[in-house]
Amino acid sequence: MILITGATGNFGSKVIKHLLKKGVPASEIAVMVRSMENTGSLEKLGVDLRIGNYDDVDAMVKAFAGIEQLLLVSSSDRGAIENRTKHHINAITAARQANVRHITYTSFIRKEGHEKSAIAGFQNSHLVTENFLKDSGLTFTILQNGIYQEMIFAFAGEKVAETHSIFFPAKQGRAGWVLREELAEAAATVLTTEGHTNKTYILTNTAAIGFGQIAEYISERLNEEVEYTTPEVTTFGDVLKNSGVPPMYIDMMTMWGTAIAEGTMDLEDNTLELLLGRKPKKVQEFIGEIYG
Repeated sequence: MILITGATGNFGSKVIKHLLKKGVPASEIAVMVRSMENTGSLEKLGVDLRIGNYDDVDAMVKAFAGIEQLLLVSSSDRGAIENRTKHHINAITAARQANVRHITYTSFIRKEGHEKSAIAGFQNSHLVTENFLKDSGLTFTILQNGIYQEMIFAFAGEKVAETHSIFFPAKQGRAGWVLREELAEAAATVLTTEGHTNKTYILTNTAAIGFGQIAEYISERLNEEVEYTTPEVTTFGDVLKNSGVPPMYIDMMTMWGTAIAEGTMDLEDNTLELLLGRKPKKVQEFIGEIYG
């Protein structure tokens, strides 16, 4: 039996959909939810709903009873990075106590020297989790997911078609943007096929793209020029502050923009293509659909 954590989130819910598409009976899929609120769509699917949360090891031990494979979707806790690390360690500890056979963990890509990147804390949390999982005695598969294509417009702004501009401190940095839907499909493939024991997969696109190119793609779709401006971090922060953007959001945008500028996510790999059995959706295609 397979259990999915984070089942009400965007990633976990998509994995469930792909498992069902692949012919896994709903009766063989369990999900861990914090409460029974807002689980109507999961109930309709017929999957086994189990109560648990990353803060409560004992509750997770009960939730993981009888589970052979666990898809540990990384915590989305909005507090300190340390919270996420503790959540992951709690889940792995509970899985070991519940005699889960195998854990597939959704991690994040890293490059050599990541310790100095703007997102070092975030990446280190995943590294600590990966090492704890490898030392747990359980078999594992680690999915080092690339940054989502869906984040492009969180960074570029949702009104690009109106403003004809992208204002973001990513400089000329590139990233191997991948569609969350396809990462979820790849996870479902790993959960339903053999040959993934104790493997670590880098799941990025086959071509890394920067915001200069993204601006060109949007320009092509709009048939109007979209200008990409990449300010200094302080200027970027001041402009957002003067526009009334909350400090937490400014910090997040600055952190990811700087990380892209540093080349932290400038990775290209064909593993996702192999798991999907086709080429991943290109950024140009994704943008075409947004403005289609």
